[in-house]
Amino acid sequence: MKNRLKVLRAERDWTQADLAERLDVSRQTINAIEKGKFDPSLPLAFKAARLFKLRIEEIFQDDE
Repeated sequence: MKNRLKVLRAERDWTQADLAERLDVSRQTINAIEKGKFDPSLPLAFKAARLFKLRIEEIFQDDE
């Protein structure tokens, strides 16, 4: 799954640790999601969408 987390995080000058703290996950989880090695759970995707004030589809896109 492609995502814009890294771009959105960088626009706010947040580190991976900053974003992880805001989403209540580990920095390693953020790193894996940004690299496309891990797909977030639906609750985590909704939490990220609320944090960035975007729809899930604006952050996460299917690879197809």
